[in-house]
Amino acid sequence: MQKILMIEDDLELAEILTEYLEQFEFEVVTEDDPFKAVSILKLEPFNLVILDLTLPGMDGLEVCEAIRERQDIPIIISSARSDVTDKIKALELGADDYLPKPYDPRELEARIHSVLRRYEAKSEEKAESKSDFRCDKATMVITYKGRNIDLTNAEFGILSYMISKQGLVVSREDLIHNVNAINEDSSNKSIDVMVGRIRNKLGDKSLIESVRGVGYKLLK
Repeated sequence: MQKILMIEDDLELAEILTEYLEQFEFEVVTEDDPFKAVSILKLEPFNLVILDLTLPGMDGLEVCEAIRERQDIPIIISSARSDVTDKIKALELGADDYLPKPYDPRELEARIHSVLRRYEAKSEEKAESKSDFRCDKATMVITYKGRNIDLTNAEFGILSYMISKQGLVVSREDLIHNVNAINEDSSNKSIDVMVGRIRNKLGDKSLIESVRGVGYKLLK
């Protein structure tokens, strides 16, 4: 479940949007105090921020700047301001999208998914630039130090997911739920077998580290 921080002083609107977004398995935390919101972002991990511009005590543009100075997190501006100058300024300060009020919640949901996809692709590119792995999802080819790895569809899905999370622990459940080529009813044992085959094909079993009781970590 992805976590969203909504910085919005219209609590009625925030409640409507929260109820709608929760249908899509988003966890939404609402904060109407911009100072508290900036502090919360320092303490808790979030996947995206929805930011109003007209806030008590601190202008939303200042909030956007404060967030961007500290974190590379997607920011969608949700504002009733119609002045194009505000939109331009918000985008210059690092906002990823600008949605003028009023809008249909369906459009907000679509914008959220679009921005998150862009960030995920950017994160994968950053990870790959520091890695000996290269993953081409269009052709379903993975190379390691320039050598093509011969993989089944499921093995490709597992290794490409690990590459996107390189250096982080990936649970067996993560693999089952996020790799389309793996059946939802697959057992942990079957995941272990496939990971074992991937290790053999890489030619260096130490590249994928086992994490007892959890899953695996692809080392950087």
